This record gives sequence, C-alpha cells and structure tokens, in this order.
Amino acid sequence: MRTSIKAFAAATAVTALALAGCSSGGGDNGGGDSNDPPRVVAFTSGNQTPIGAWWVKDVEATAEELGWDLTMIQGDFDFQKMNPAVESAIGQGTDVVFDGFTDIASIASISTAAKDAGVPMFAVDSGTEPNDAFALNITADQQGIVDQTMGAISDAIGGLEGKTIMVIGHDPHAGIRMRSGLAAEAVEAAGATLAGGEIQQVVSPATGRTEALALVADYLTANPNGLDAVWVGWDDAALGAVQAVSEAGASAVVTGCDATSEALAAIEAGTMLATVEQPWPMVNASVVDAIVAYLDSGAMPSSNFEAVATTLVTKANAADITPSDKLG
Repeated sequence: MRTSIKAFAAATAVTALALAGCSSGGGDNGGGDSNDPPRVVAFTSGNQTPIGAWWVKDVEATAEELGWDLTMIQGDFDFQKMNPAVESAIGQGTDVVFDGFTDIASIASISTAAKDAGVPMFAVDSGTEPNDAFALNITADQQGIVDQTMGAISDAIGGLEGKTIMVIGHDPHAGIRMRSGLAAEAVEAAGATLAGGEIQQVVSPATGRTEALALVADYLTANPNGLDAVWVGWDDAALGAVQAVSEAGASAVVTGCDATSEALAAIEAGTMLATVEQPWPMVNASVVDAIVAYLDSGAMPSSNFEAVATTLVTKANAADITPSDKLG
C-alpha cells in the first residue's frame, strides 16, 4: 500500500485553523472591518501540470477551511495573461499573495505590485535561491537531489570515475536548470565524461519524453554501448531515456526526479534506476502555516527561503511512495 501524505497536510491545516481561532481576520493586516475574512490572492502558472493542479485544489480547500476570501488565478503558462490578472487582483485589495510553482524570474511585475501594495508574498517552489521578493519561499534542496541521484548511479555502475554519463536538462525551469548544472559539475568532479561535452537541453517540457529519447538514441547510435548512465532532471524526459536505452539494448542506468506514477512503475519493473520524491504537501502546509501566523499576528518568517530534504526512490521503496501525479 502506498503511503498517503495527504494526512499530514490535513493535520497541518487543522493546526492552522486552531491558530487562526477567533482571529479578527488578519489582525492588523486584514484591512477594513475586523470581521472581514482574510483576503488572499493565489496564483500559479503551472496549473496544467499534475502537481500544479493538485496545488490549486489544495489551496482552495485550505481557504474554505480557514475562512479565507480567496482569489485563485490559474495562468496556464501564459504570463502575458496571468501577470496582469494577478496585479489587478492585488490592486483591488488583498492581505497576502500566495505563489505556487512560478519562478520569480517570470513574475517581476507581480512582485512589484505586491511591494507597492505593501502586502507580503509567500511561495511554494518559486526559484531556487533566496529572494527579497518573498516573505517566504520553500522549495526542494536541489543539491540534495543531485547527491541522492548521483549516489544511486555511482552505486549501480561501480563508481563514476572513468564512466560516461549524459545529463539532460531544461534551462527555462529554475529547479531543473540548477540541478542539471549541479549534476554536470558532479560528473566532471568525479572524473567522469559528460556525454556530448555539455548538458543536453530539452526545448519543451511538452515534448520532453520524445526529445530525451532522441538525444539518447542518437548518442547510442554513434557510440554503441558507450553510455554508462543518463541523469535526467525530471521523470517524463527520463522515461524517454529509458525507452531509448531499452530499444538500443544498452545497459545504461537512468534516473529522474518527481516520483510520477510511470516512473515509479518503471523503477519497480527494473527499467529505471531511481527518481526523487519532493514533499510538496508538507511544503505547502508549512507555507500555509506561515501565512496563518502572519494573518493572525503580523508575524513574519525568520528567513525568507528554505530548501527541504527530498527522498530517493528506488526499487526498495517505490511501492511505498505516493505518486506526485496522484496527490489529490
């Protein structure tokens, strides 16, 4: 039976509700009548992804439970549509802005609007480094992801030194960009060869699987059995790499990141070596706690950035992991 992590988020929401208790609806931060519910503008550009869609539902359920007056804006990766809509909502009055899975580099105008309105912005996975635009941004530890996956590769192929490893990334995504860069550095630091001499870039996440398949297949065609491992920044593209390795009859191991249903199934089947679970329900619950504390008393987080530990998923524990595309 797969372990459910929704119970943790639910328990945290109940705790948050207790903290809010008989709050005046935002204390000194609610604006207007003290009986008004706290106003929260939430947005995400990634609502068409499984994790983004889960986040929208989770925030909406949390808002209903905690009595927030919520405006939820779903951007569909269209920043020209989303950013003005969020800015307009901020301009109409809010106590808090809540960002889910949208890189800070893409929302400079929203950050400015929040700052001009004097309201804090809290975030889940909005960039990989501290940024003063946020009262708090919690994301996954990118170095930890690389350490875990490269460690799994090293164990599987008898060390990295002298081996040939392909790294596949997608630079427009801040998390993937950072971890693929760290992965390439780890390959070279270990005395391994970076296949192709550089990070192999996927152009679009929508075609990531077929692009990764082609990258690995082309390399193996030119270098039969010349690849020891493929490190990929996310599961969908990793599954393309798995297919290419299988079709070529090669022995290269493949790792991904995200713990999707298909990746977990491939790991259990033995065709994919490992992936990484990022604890998004726990992260979101922690950010909600910080928002509640602010609305209740004006308390701000002691730090504006936190990178949380992740879980390496292998054949040994894949059956116990809740798939990231089945969170809600």
